[in-house]
Amino acid sequence: MLIRNVHINNHKEVQSVRIKDGKFAEISARLKPQEGEKVLEGHENLLLPPFIDSHIHLDATLTAGQPEWNQSGTLFDGIRIWSERKKDLTIQDVKERAKKTILQQLKFGIQYVRSHVDTTDPHLIALQALLELREELKDAVDLQLVAFPQEGILSFPQGKELLEQALKEGADVVGGIPHYEFNRFYGADSLKYLIELAEKYAVLVDVHCDEIDDPGTRNLEVLATLAYESGLKERVTASHTTAMGSYNDAYTYKLFRLLQLSQMNFVANPLVNIHLGGRFDTYPKRRGLTRIKELTQAHINVSFGEDDVQDPWNPLGNGNMLDPLQMGVYAGQLMGYEQLQHSFNYITYNAARTLHLGERYGIKVGLPANCILLNGTDFYRVLNKHSEVLFSIRRGRILAQTQPAHTELFIEQEREDKN
Repeated sequence: MLIRNVHINNHKEVQSVRIKDGKFAEISARLKPQEGEKVLEGHENLLLPPFIDSHIHLDATLTAGQPEWNQSGTLFDGIRIWSERKKDLTIQDVKERAKKTILQQLKFGIQYVRSHVDTTDPHLIALQALLELREELKDAVDLQLVAFPQEGILSFPQGKELLEQALKEGADVVGGIPHYEFNRFYGADSLKYLIELAEKYAVLVDVHCDEIDDPGTRNLEVLATLAYESGLKERVTASHTTAMGSYNDAYTYKLFRLLQLSQMNFVANPLVNIHLGGRFDTYPKRRGLTRIKELTQAHINVSFGEDDVQDPWNPLGNGNMLDPLQMGVYAGQLMGYEQLQHSFNYITYNAARTLHLGERYGIKVGLPANCILLNGTDFYRVLNKHSEVLFSIRRGRILAQTQPAHTELFIEQEREDKN
């Protein structure tokens, strides 16, 4: 396959890409079609590696309103409602809903997904379902599963045992939720425990860390210290960290030194963070968002996730990563022209670092030929128009194709009265 005349990674020069045997074989401005070679005409549109959703909950997807709607819009009511809904989980139920969402994601150019899976279920039904789905859809999507103790590790009966069992059964990542534990001592101890599990089972770490507006919450500094001292460093991710939006600047300045030393990743979920955050404020009302701009400026890796698709924490969502990205650049005040042009990194290369994909990701000779062709000549135009993913290509095979919408306007011109 030859993809002709494209802007690769938002660069200004126009190049062509040859794919052979499922890998990128040549990249040059001077490539000509070979006999019998399939040619995709890029029309100087943008070619990127596939989008990545680095944080979603596929076990809960498409359950909004079951058994009730989250009328308060708070994180804690969402957890309460989900704890009731998960009593009715079956493997078929989880697989059907999760597959429907994944197929929607594929249409929008996503080929890599990290999903958190609730382990505070004595039967680990959701985990079993998503392990099956991971295998069934492996040719279309790379699915990382996080063993996530939604109701706590130390504050839930057999929380420790269930979390470890999930890793034994095949979860790729170990998670936690220290701010939901009964007290700050449990919070710190839960982090120490999950780091021990990460070392024992050689898995990655992704913690729902300080997803709260409380400026006194300090689990992030504990996690960063553990990441640094254990040597796990870039294998560790802190998701949400919305309390950072309430920290005073003096403490934050001190904290950033530790965050840089830890080399760990951050995931912001702008859509859901904005929705759930600041719910206990009157005015001034906090945004409920971590310090995306400041972390980026400090060269700390930040990526974005959609987090929730029509579930107890978010009644909306459709699997399009341009939605959280657009919310993120608005709410994070990253609206400079160059910031917008480079914002695709939050859902591509930065997210690949979060998922620890290494040299398996990107548009480079020798790498697997995974890429998307977007309907726009640069990312500023793509984001502004929410442009279509014209082609999603995986290992040299077209995975999805979208035809641009066509609209005709029928407006009669008013004739000037010459009288």
